Amino acid sequence: MAKTMTHERLLSGNPVETLERWIERGGGRGLDSAREMGAEALVATVDASGLRGRGGAGFPTAAKWRTILEYHTRATTPVVVNGAEGEPGTFKDRTILRHNPYQTVEGALIAASAVGADWIVFALKASFERERAALTRAIEEIKAVGWADGITIDVELGPDAYLFGEETALLEVIDGREPFPRIAPPWREGVDEGAALAPTLVNNVETLSNLPQLVARGPEWFRSEGTRRSPGTIVCTVSGDVQRDHVAEIPMGTTLRDAIDIISGGPRKGRRIAGVLSGVSGALLTGDHIDTPLTYEDMAAAGSSLGSCGFIVFDDQTDFVAVAQGVSRFLAVESCGQCAPCKEDGKIIAAALDRLRTSTADSDDLDVVRSKVDTVAVGARCFLAQQHQNVVRSILDAVPEHFRGHLDRSIDVVDPYLVAEVDDLSGERVVINERQLRKQPDWTYNDTDSGASPADRIDERASGAG
Repeated sequence: MAKTMTHERLLSGNPVETLERWIERGGGRGLDSAREMGAEALVATVDASGLRGRGGAGFPTAAKWRTILEYHTRATTPVVVNGAEGEPGTFKDRTILRHNPYQTVEGALIAASAVGADWIVFALKASFERERAALTRAIEEIKAVGWADGITIDVELGPDAYLFGEETALLEVIDGREPFPRIAPPWREGVDEGAALAPTLVNNVETLSNLPQLVARGPEWFRSEGTRRSPGTIVCTVSGDVQRDHVAEIPMGTTLRDAIDIISGGPRKGRRIAGVLSGVSGALLTGDHIDTPLTYEDMAAAGSSLGSCGFIVFDDQTDFVAVAQGVSRFLAVESCGQCAPCKEDGKIIAAALDRLRTSTADSDDLDVVRSKVDTVAVGARCFLAQQHQNVVRSILDAVPEHFRGHLDRSIDVVDPYLVAEVDDLSGERVVINERQLRKQPDWTYNDTDSGASPADRIDERASGAG
C-alpha cells in the first residue's frame, strides 16, 4: 500500500545554513510575537497548542513552564537545552541541528521570554562536533542581529555517558560535576547561580524547535497535524532489520507499521517484523502491536512508551536472548551506581543473560534473571533501572521459548547484539558506537572492570581519598 509523508515542519526543504535563509522562511516572527504578547499569553498559547516534550516523557510543555514560574526565586531562571542525545536507536535531535539550528536557538529565546531567563545553555556531547559547529554559527549570527540582546548564550560540552541526557544529571555536568542524577527535580534545584540553586527550565532540542512556527502561526495551526491529545509532528528514527535506516518527520498518530514503511521501506525482503523497541526506554512491542498509533497515550496503552521516537526493528530471524543481553549490558554499564540495586543487580542480570546467549547457563540462571529483574529498580532515583526492568521483563514474557532453548542447548550460541548510541547516519545505515562493547561498568575502557561503581568517586572525594 502506497504511503506518503506529511508536510514537514522541522525538516522541511533544504538545510538552513544562514540566518538570512531562516528569515526568508519566516524565522524571527515567532520570537517577535512571543515578546509582544508577554509571558502569560505566551504560556497560554503553548498550552492551547498541546505541545508535549519530545525528549521522551511527553510532559506538557506549558505545564513545565508554569511549574518553573511557580518556583521562581530571586535567582535568575536559566533555560537549558538538552541536546545530549544518547538513546540507542535515536538520531533525531542531531538531525534537527544539522538541518536548521536557527529554529532551535529561536525556540530557546522564546522559552527564555516565557520564564524571564537571561541565560541559555545548550548542552551537547563533546563528540557532537558537527552539531556544535552548526549551533555555534547560528548563535553568533543571531547575536549579531540583536535577537539575543541582554541574554547570555553558552554551549556546554559533556561526556558520552548515557546519563548525561537525564535532566538532573545534565545539570550536574553544567555545574562542573559528573552526570549522576539528583533526587531534587530541576524546577526546585537547578544550576548554581552564585550561592543559589536557581530553578531551571530544561527542554529538549526538538521541543524548542517547534516553538518559532507554533507561536507565529498559532495553536490551531500546530494542531492541524497529529491527534487531539498528541498534536503536531514528531521526528522519528527507524533502524535495524529494515530496508534502510533513516530519520524523518511524521504526524503524531501515524501507526508504527506505517512509520516503518514510510521512513525505512518496511522490513527486509522476505522477512516479517517480530518486535520493536523504542530505544531502551520502553517494553518490547511484538509484531502484533505494530499497528499501534504513535502517540504518548496509545503507546502507553500498548504497554510501552513513545520515548524519543527511535525505533529499533527486529525481524523473525532475531534471537531475543541476545537482544535482552545487549540491552541489559548497556544499562548495567551506564548505571552510575548511586543506587546499588540498579548497578549490582543490573550486572548480575547482564551476566546471566550472557551465559544464556552462549548456551552455557545452568538451571538457575533464568531464575536469577527473573528474580533480579524484580529488584533492580528498588529505590532508584532515575528511570534507568525501571527501563532495565521493563525491557528485559517484556522480552522474557514475549519470547520465553528463546530463553528455554538456550537453557536446554536446543538453540546454538549467538553473537552479541550491540546496543549503544548512534554515532552517525551514513548513507542508509546508522553507525553505532562500537566502543560500548569495551566500556566497563566502572566507566573505563580497561581490559577488566575495577569493581567500583562510577559513583564511588563521589565518596572518595568526600573522604579525601584518591
